[in-house]
Parts: sequence; structure tokens; C-alpha cells
Amino acid sequence: MKKRVGFLSFGHWQAAPGSQARTGADALLQSIELAVAAEEIGIDGAYVRVHHFARQLAAPFPLLAAIGARTSRIEIGTGVIDMRYENPLYMAEAAAAADLIAGGRLQLGISRGSPEPAQRGYEAFGHVPPEGMSDADMARAHAELFRAAIAGAGIATSDPKMTGQEVPLPIQPQAPGLPERIWWGSGTRATAEWTARQGMNLMSSTLLTEDTGVPFDELQAEQIQRFRATWAEAGWEREPRVSVSRSVIPLLDDRDRMYFGDRSGEDQVGFLDGGLARFGKSYVGEPDTLARELAQDQAVREADTLLLTVPNQLGVDYNARLLGALADQVLPAIGWEPNR
Repeated sequence: MKKRVGFLSFGHWQAAPGSQARTGADALLQSIELAVAAEEIGIDGAYVRVHHFARQLAAPFPLLAAIGARTSRIEIGTGVIDMRYENPLYMAEAAAAADLIAGGRLQLGISRGSPEPAQRGYEAFGHVPPEGMSDADMARAHAELFRAAIAGAGIATSDPKMTGQEVPLPIQPQAPGLPERIWWGSGTRATAEWTARQGMNLMSSTLLTEDTGVPFDELQAEQIQRFRATWAEAGWEREPRVSVSRSVIPLLDDRDRMYFGDRSGEDQVGFLDGGLARFGKSYVGEPDTLARELAQDQAVREADTLLLTVPNQLGVDYNARLLGALADQVLPAIGWEPNR
């Protein structure tokens, strides 16, 4: 199994002391430059988180298209898009355009959504769940229509006054292979099994919205195993992909220690959306220590793709240095090789 590694940026910006991303323009332009730098290092992917009503990256497709135009090898993607907010057909057009600009390198993570600053913010975007449907149900319905549209399904009927016939019309443009590059962000073992039945790749972060008392990496490894077992039972012909996210900070100098402390943390258990949730630990330490710890992470071993969260407000140079140190001193321990 080829091991891929990408970075994941939340795209925060704030005019605060020490922040190199002080405006929305800073966050967007620096995301492009970091993707260019990551590709030169040999990192496999550049992924962005999508949030609304916050000083973070929002509408992803202009940014993904810009990254695609500036790079040639690196995968570009999202982790994740909240489908409660999306017009599925406009999204299908935008996703296909970005994928074509990038030469087929788009990897789209989507999900039912996570807590946002706005109360029912998706309703302000014009998406109100019908009576009897939850916001999560609406997100899944949006995802189903989006996936049908990018697969070439007829969405509207042609006007015979314009075309001389009545035939189903698909969304244009179409991007070959894009339907196989859709990932669902899953926070439980049950939703991982649902993801497999839908034929989507699995994206799992540093948070699971359930807890069984075992360490986070073991619970996430079980989630991945259940996903793969259900995928096999469903009879899909292709091999699925699985990603996990981790915060991994190598301590190279006193500045790193000032920002991040001097050692890895521990898992944390708390309440989210009315239930128990387990948060995975951050990896912080000397590169050789990180290499040993990451190689022992059961979920990292199970996944084919590792997404490394980056402190984007520290700027492009800092994060390129961080990724370079990981590439040279840490990531080979998990079987990764540079993509050059």
C-alpha cells in the first residue's frame, strides 16, 4: 500500500500579534504558496478545511483551482465541505472545473457538517430541511445529488424549442474519474460502514464522536477496519482510500518550544453534540521521538493517507520548514517516500 501524506490547513486569519495571516487575502494567497512549497518538498497533498461565518477558508473551489494551476503533481482537496450549505448542482460544476484545471488531481472530502458559529447557518444560504428531515439527512441528500451530477446523470430535460428534442441533460463540464475521488468525513464506526456502502472513500480526523475507553488510535483503527470489511461486502471493484489526520510538530529550536511546548499530549474525552467524544493527541517532540510514536499509531498504519494539520497563521516559511523536517526525519518511519 502506497503511503501518501498531505497537509491540512484550517486557513485561520486574524490581525493578532505573531500572526502572518492577518486578512482573508493572506490566508488564501499563503495557502497557494504553501501548496507550491509542499510539492517541491515531495508532499503528496494540499487540503483545506471549509468553515462558514468564521475567519477561516470558506468557498474552496476558487482556491483549489488556483492551487491546481500553480502545481503539477500534488493532490488538492478538502477536509471537509459541509454539505448542508451546498447547492449540489452548482458545486458539481465548480468541482469539475477545478478538477479539469488541476488535471484530475481533486480529492474532495465532504460530510454532514460540524458545529459552526452560526445557528442553522445553512438556512441563511437557502437550505432549509423539509419537514421530517434533519439537517444531517439534508446533507446526505445534497451529497447524493452532487455525486449523481458529477457521474453524468441527466439532471434537467432539454427544451425542444431550443434543441428539437426532449432528452436528459447532464451538468457540464464533466471531469473523468472525479466520482471515485469523493471522500466522506466520518466520526463514528457506524458512519464509516455507511460510507463504504455508498462507495465513497473514508476521511477520519482527530475527533471521533464516540468513545469505548480504548486509545484514540485503536478506536480509529477499528473504524477503518469496519469500513474496509463493509466495502468488501458491498462488492465494489476498486480499492478505496482512507485518510486520517494528525497534528505532528517537530521541535527544531526554541521558537517551536515556545509555541508548542516540549512533548506530546494525551487523548482527551469530552462532550460534543450531546454525546461522548474522543479527541486524538497531538504529537510534539524531537523528530526521532515523533518517528517512533507515529510508526506505532495503529490508525496511521491502517490508513493509506495521512493529513498533517499545519499552524497556518505562522506563515508559509514556518510551515514549509515544518513539512521539510517531517519529510526528512519523521515520515520515512511510516513507510512514506517523497513524491517527486
